[in-house]
Amino acid sequence: MVEWTRGTLERFVWRGGELVPYRTEPWPAPVNYGCLPGLLNPADGSEVDAVWLGEPLAVGTRLSGTPSALLHLADGDHKVVFGNLEEHHGGDLLALLAWFPPGRGARLEGPGDAAAWLATLQAGS
Repeated sequence: MVEWTRGTLERFVWRGGELVPYRTEPWPAPVNYGCLPGLLNPADGSEVDAVWLGEPLAVGTRLSGTPSALLHLADGDHKVVFGNLEEHHGGDLLALLAWFPPGRGARLEGPGDAAAWLATLQAGS
C-alpha cells in the first residue's frame, strides 16, 4: 500500500484499515513509500515498511510482488524493497540509502534476506 508518492511532500498513513492524512514532510520522498498491511514489524509495532523503486505511484496504490531486497537498519525497522534493482541501481537505491542518517546503519541485503526476514514475521503472527 503506497502511503507517500515519490517526489511529493504529502504523506499518508495506513491506520485502522484505511489511509488517512499524516503530515506534510519538509523534503519529498526519494522513492514510493508505504507498508505491507496486516504484517507487523516488532521493531516499532507498525506495519512493515515497504519501498517501490521507479516511477511515482499514487497514494493508495496496492501492489503485490516478490521483494527484490531488504533495506536493513541497525534498529530493526527494516524496509522491504520492490522493483528492478538493476534498472534503478544508480538513482533510486543511492537516494534510498542517503535518506537514512549514518547512525541507522542502512545497508541493502538481497531478496533471500528479505524473504527470510518476512518469514520470521509471518511465523510469529
